[in-house]
Amino acid sequence: MATKKGKSKVSGSGVIAQNKKARFEYHIDETFEAGLVLAGWEVKSLRAGKAQLTDTYILVRNGEAFLLGSHFMPLNTTSTHEIADPTRTRKLLLHRKEIAKIFSITQDKGHTCVPLKLYWTRNKVKCELALVTGKQLHDKRATEKDRDWNRQKGRIMREHSKA
Repeated sequence: MATKKGKSKVSGSGVIAQNKKARFEYHIDETFEAGLVLAGWEVKSLRAGKAQLTDTYILVRNGEAFLLGSHFMPLNTTSTHEIADPTRTRKLLLHRKEIAKIFSITQDKGHTCVPLKLYWTRNKVKCELALVTGKQLHDKRATEKDRDWNRQKGRIMREHSKA
């Protein structure tokens, strides 16, 4: 019986793009994992890391979920024979119960669904979605204050370790 050896990490593994603005702007209530329906040139541009999720959101319509506002930069070498639309609406692959839950919660005032990151799972592109509520101004200030304090703690610890 042969034993399996662990695969080494390839350059296309891990996180493709993150929506850092969403973590600052919203309180994350619940997360989901969804697959994406992509064209061939889009997969190749994702392997090159040419994706942006800023100002992207999820829309549920007719029992299907869609990713709106994402930008996948087409590569010149792969999309020569077809017209590539970098901001097209992409379908998300979710279970019906998950779609129903997202739809019902986003109908409430103050709730929305945003993508947090795109990443590789084996050879599939996955999108981490989150049901979120908007933060108030004082919440954003507290987040910024905590971030600054953690940065200062790191500086102090480095200075004391050198001495």
